[in-house]
Amino acid sequence: MGKLFLVPTPIGNLQDITFRAIAVLKEVDLILAEDTRTSGKLLQHYEITTQMQSHHMHNEHRTIENLITKLKAGATLALISDAGTPAISDPGFLLTRACVENNIEVECLPGATAFVPALVNSGLPNDRFVFEGFLPVKKGRQTRLELLAQETRTMVFYESPHKLVKTLNQFSQYFGADRGISVSRELTKMYEETIRGTVSEIIAHFAQKPPKGEFVIVVEGKK
Repeated sequence: MGKLFLVPTPIGNLQDITFRAIAVLKEVDLILAEDTRTSGKLLQHYEITTQMQSHHMHNEHRTIENLITKLKAGATLALISDAGTPAISDPGFLLTRACVENNIEVECLPGATAFVPALVNSGLPNDRFVFEGFLPVKKGRQTRLELLAQETRTMVFYESPHKLVKTLNQFSQYFGADRGISVSRELTKMYEETIRGTVSEIIAHFAQKPPKGEFVIVVEGKK
């Protein structure tokens, strides 16, 4: 049997990768990358010449059977996403589950993921929290927000810049305009920024300053 490694990659700053991750990426037989062009820059930076294969949300259902065959034949594979830890709002779960079902060893390396620094520097309670990732785009969104309005733990969301203001307005509607919130963008990058305040204050901020970059939103739980 081969082995699958889940390898976190930097979320922005290329230095945020472990020595062990680099070693694994150099030693495996094949790297499964969400976008080979994006990952190619990282591999080139660290002089990693291992062959890459595309593995993303649009093809992972079709490729899993072939990958399991490779693993059963003794191949070692590393799965990486464009940024952060695989399977956290990125591809990875389906292949991991298939490996578990086929008694193929899976090892996940520790490393970068966007929600941890955003949560820790939010100033909101982090002894108990729930990670929600991206909210449903249409179906189930209202139901999810109604349910989360009663959540007492700190909540963590991912959001894109063109949907941020809409999501903040929905938070105001379902959670209340005075709910505490922290919004981080471009973590580890040159224009990293964290804004803290109430939902209404954050909405006012982005009314004056259009959102740019990828966002992590940390929301106070219901008191």
